Amino acid sequence: MSTAIVTDTASYLTPKQIEQFQITVLPITVILGDQQYPESKLSLHTFYDYLKSEHELPTTAQVSLGQIEEAYDRLAAEGYDEIISIHLSSGITSFMSNLRMFCKTYTKAKIYPVDSLVASAGEANLCLLAGQMVANGDTAETIVPELLGMRDTMQVFFAVDNLSHLARTGRLTNRSAMIGNLLNIKPLLTFNAEGQIIAIGKERTMKRAFHYMADKLSATLTAVDYPLLVTVINANNAELADEWAAELTETFPVVRVVQSQLGPAISVHTGEKTMGLLWQRDWQSY
Repeated sequence: MSTAIVTDTASYLTPKQIEQFQITVLPITVILGDQQYPESKLSLHTFYDYLKSEHELPTTAQVSLGQIEEAYDRLAAEGYDEIISIHLSSGITSFMSNLRMFCKTYTKAKIYPVDSLVASAGEANLCLLAGQMVANGDTAETIVPELLGMRDTMQVFFAVDNLSHLARTGRLTNRSAMIGNLLNIKPLLTFNAEGQIIAIGKERTMKRAFHYMADKLSATLTAVDYPLLVTVINANNAELADEWAAELTETFPVVRVVQSQLGPAISVHTGEKTMGLLWQRDWQSY
């Protein structure tokens, strides 16, 4: 049995990770005015320049089923019997429901669609665990339950400068959007059990938002008996991300701390300077 892994660019896997585990990454489309770019071909410089200078806000288009079919056909032709397809949360896009319908009629390989219920590092870590298990000789029947189990250990919190992007693009529940954008307030958000983005509070500064998240991490560490991987997530805010990572490493020496940069497909919705922490059982501990 030969197992392939497919994901989308919202996972923000590094080129090294993609190569190490031979992961197929399909690009989400980012639309800037009348120009369309595969996310993998759009530089952060170009994207943020547009975001600052243009009146027409950018949008995105999810991976098409045509792209999915082409990728699956290629992998099947290469001899893969089964494909684990890990993607962006169904709570913020209809892609997963469309994919599940498509998989019911696809016959060239056995497809295992996995809803990450999140984006960015949470999606990436599922891919990395799957890749490690494939390298160890495991098959989808064993891998998928482990992915769902690791997904259940995930917690994510992030702070945005304002809610306008999320509210405008419909990625925030209506009730949460009612919190609104208050002067000098950093809205705190998370993903709920359905993979939807919800607002849970607000802080006046990013420093206070960080301490809120760090307190949540501390509480998690006292409650679990497995090693955690903590990812510092930022949207064009690398200097602050370095500061957060250094403080976490000093405060919580028992956790592994890494960083992930949000790309255009997610930053379209969160806006620039977003910061977040995501933690879950360390995929390297399996």
